[in-house]
Amino acid sequence: MSGLTPTAASVVLQFGEITARPEWIWLALGTALMGLGTLYFMARAMGVEDPSAKKFYAITTLIPAIAFTMYLAMLLGFGLTEVEVAGQMLDIYWARYADWLFTTPLLLLDLALLVDADRGTIIGLVGADGIMIVTGLIGALTEVYEYRFVWWAISTAAMLYILYVLFFGFTRKAAAMREDVGSTFRVLRNLTIILWSAYPVVWLFGTEGVGAIPLSVETLLFMILDVSAKVGFGLLLLRSRAIFGDTSAPEPSAEGAAAAAGD
Repeated sequence: MSGLTPTAASVVLQFGEITARPEWIWLALGTALMGLGTLYFMARAMGVEDPSAKKFYAITTLIPAIAFTMYLAMLLGFGLTEVEVAGQMLDIYWARYADWLFTTPLLLLDLALLVDADRGTIIGLVGADGIMIVTGLIGALTEVYEYRFVWWAISTAAMLYILYVLFFGFTRKAAAMREDVGSTFRVLRNLTIILWSAYPVVWLFGTEGVGAIPLSVETLLFMILDVSAKVGFGLLLLRSRAIFGDTSAPEPSAEGAAAAAGD
């Protein structure tokens, strides 16, 4: 690097530090996909006049936008810390939990608005969601190995409560609404239940848990889940006429779109 200016040499060295971590490629891919998802949702929002649709566009665009900043932080090493557990130093990406703390309530808010949930139910869900994320973070940062799984169990219990409300409470409300709303909700509900159920499994077998999965594979799995749960969720929701109020959208419901794609 003798031919480089000090600034250029510093940039090269910093890039080398980033790429020295095996998981960097998945963090870079996650950053790119979240950024593209944000730009796509912003582009689709242009020209939308329906007040109801505007709310969904605003919330759904914020989700990958927040995730983009946190993935970029992890990629650049800012969202990373080390925790000593049983004499071993573990790399923990705390920025992942910062992402989830903001984006998961927004995802739940999308679903709650779709089925016109009452304020009390929304507050309860957001509260349970906060418990789920914060206790997961405490577990990841806890140095006593056995205690990590206590926090994991509490976090998982909070998640199960959330999924229970989605499957039973929200489903009953969706059944009494327009068919396009009901069909879109069912698709998004099933997607959310499947993807969210996988998170504690990856946590349990990954770096934060028993360590059966290396950090690079764990990062790949979390990235796939994150992109699917945020960008994939948004693509299905914003293509549905269910987000519109009295006006009609030019797109089919999410269930109709999914069925058409399979033909």
